[in-house]
Amino acid sequence: MLQREIPPVDVVGGWLLRMNGSGVAPAESGGMLGYCERWPEQALRLGYWEGKPVAVVVEADGDDWPGFRDWLAQVSVAQSELLATALQVTRWERDHRFCGRCGNATRRLTHEFAMQCDHCGLRGYPRISPCIITLVTHGKDMLLARSPRFPPQRYSTLAGFIEPGEAVEAAVRREVMEEVGVDVGRVSFFKSQSWPFPHSLMMGFFAEAASRRIRIDGEEIVDAAWFSPETLPQLPPVYSISRQLIETHRGAVAVR
Repeated sequence: MLQREIPPVDVVGGWLLRMNGSGVAPAESGGMLGYCERWPEQALRLGYWEGKPVAVVVEADGDDWPGFRDWLAQVSVAQSELLATALQVTRWERDHRFCGRCGNATRRLTHEFAMQCDHCGLRGYPRISPCIITLVTHGKDMLLARSPRFPPQRYSTLAGFIEPGEAVEAAVRREVMEEVGVDVGRVSFFKSQSWPFPHSLMMGFFAEAASRRIRIDGEEIVDAAWFSPETLPQLPPVYSISRQLIETHRGAVAVR
């Protein structure tokens, strides 16, 4: 797994993850990590991987490398954490070159993920947006919904951002009510997953519906329905926390 201690500046080589705007370069070994005796000057140190320093470099677009989601579908959980870290910190560095308070240029600190404004002293860190993602159930059945952004025929669990000052459980109840008009009773935490598209931290929950009546909002959700474990629509990819919620519920009701 990734050790999140940033290598010092005198460390100039080790594992290297090569990315462009849409994908990751395959290494000679076939994976996404190659070894480099000397990193490019613009490489961003991430930590240590298998005891050796690891960095990421963003190269100019042009090469048709496998996409980020393609890699997530085939790498281990530990490697997906590494890729998520690389995606989030490179985008953060690209998007925060100027101070949000005074507008002056910022500089990257070498010992942590931080951009420093030497003019006003503001220090900026990578953005993480907390979200809830919820599987609403009623007995064995699952409430799944379609966003207008989904591929055709795909249904998924409900999700949304946590608002300022809001408790996580309150966000679950609010999002479910806003998107599908369903009151929920018991809410239980499942697990979390970093989702670097672009900077979400997904917190997964199960929520028990108080009724089966659905009233979609028509904007964020264009269709929603109850599905039994035996008759499911097209689902999200297996590496997503949404799919893990669905499969965990299917496994639980199958043994009853």
